[in-house]
Amino acid sequence: FIGSSLLISTIGYFIIGKLFGPDGAAASLAGLRGSRGRRRGAAQGLFMQPGEKDQLEFGYCFDVSNRAFFPLYLHLYVVQFLLLPLLTRSPSNFLATFLGNSLYLSALIYYTYITFLGYNALPFLHNTELLLVPILIFAVLWLVSLIAGWGIVMQGRSVEGLLLGV
Repeated sequence: FIGSSLLISTIGYFIIGKLFGPDGAAASLAGLRGSRGRRRGAAQGLFMQPGEKDQLEFGYCFDVSNRAFFPLYLHLYVVQFLLLPLLTRSPSNFLATFLGNSLYLSALIYYTYITFLGYNALPFLHNTELLLVPILIFAVLWLVSLIAGWGIVMQGRSVEGLLLGV
């Protein structure tokens, strides 16, 4: 958990700040939505240091990744564990594949959306709506996996040991 959060927040710290910051590539996409883009005033608060108002902090990226992980944890560790008898049937049927893949899709959508909300709250990041693009990619992959009959839950085959208490 901590290792993956550190990795994702490090990527977010270096990539998000450069792409969506005031001088980033996404700031030049003002006509993306047919408007001039979002203009917010400077952040006003007690914890703002002078000269640091337009800088993404690593701690903030770490906080965003941790907060986004919680719904993913609930979906893939708690709900999936409760549904394992249904999801790991020997002759894999469409219902088990649909339910398992939909569980992963909803977890990834929640993770992506909460990450978007975290970075969208910063006034100096522009066109953060582009962070929602992976949701479309996840939906297409979900549809392809259902058509192909590929169940994500059964990939490791190690989930069957969880039912036996091993």
